[in-house]
Amino acid sequence: MSYFLKRTENNLWHGKFSSFPEDLVTHAVSTRLGGVSKSPFDSLNLALHVGDEPADVLTNRKKFVQSLGFKVTDIVTPNQVHGDKIFCVDENYRGCGCQNYADSISETDALITNTPELPLMLCFADCVPIFFVDVENRAIGLAHGGWKGTLKKIAAKTLLKMGDEFGTRAEDCLIGIAPSIGACCYEVGGEVIDKCKTAFPKNFDELLIERDGKIFLDLWRANALQLLEIGVPEENIDVAGECTCCQSSWYFSYRAAQKKGFDRTGRIAALIALKSV
Repeated sequence: MSYFLKRTENNLWHGKFSSFPEDLVTHAVSTRLGGVSKSPFDSLNLALHVGDEPADVLTNRKKFVQSLGFKVTDIVTPNQVHGDKIFCVDENYRGCGCQNYADSISETDALITNTPELPLMLCFADCVPIFFVDVENRAIGLAHGGWKGTLKKIAAKTLLKMGDEFGTRAEDCLIGIAPSIGACCYEVGGEVIDKCKTAFPKNFDELLIERDGKIFLDLWRANALQLLEIGVPEENIDVAGECTCCQSSWYFSYRAAQKKGFDRTGRIAALIALKSV
């Protein structure tokens, strides 16, 4: 496990995977600290669709994106719907969704590209950010794995789509499974249990964990398993191992917000971009 938090010069924190080559990609997971949004979005909320003041979100986005060397108008971001659609973007999509949610790429939960200096950004509050780095073909991907997307195997589908578009091979891909809700906190019920058993008929017993008469789902392992199934070496899969619900002082967590009586919360972001040769 190589995930760590690094403080930036403008008083933000970047979550990073040391397994990703620094000469190949720029990447980061944001925290909830260092922004201007008010409660319950305090403070570095990076999502435009959760009811926060748009001006505050844009201030936060500018601060986060600039801390990585980009302009807000560089980023590409989708309208995430907990599905399994993967969209390949290039220079023509630069800026989509950067300042207006209506301009986001429609109904998409994973982005891939081989265009240098084009930052892909997705937003999260307990769901799993999944990074993909193809070190041989210089291509990247970023996926949103909530329980629905995870059980639809969006991680595996994203890598296979990179194969179709860029020639990516599973054995050449580095994976980062970033902070999200862990099996320690993610209690699930009937529908999720049934769909997990259907999606992982051979492995559901290690994904559905019984504790104190309740069932908890391990989204980290579910995403890792589907990547192992298509040939990603286990040593290429880096799991951050940080639960957003347990660490809700650092990360936005919908489950943690509910426990405090809030029905809304902000979103962290995951961002990745290829560096120019």
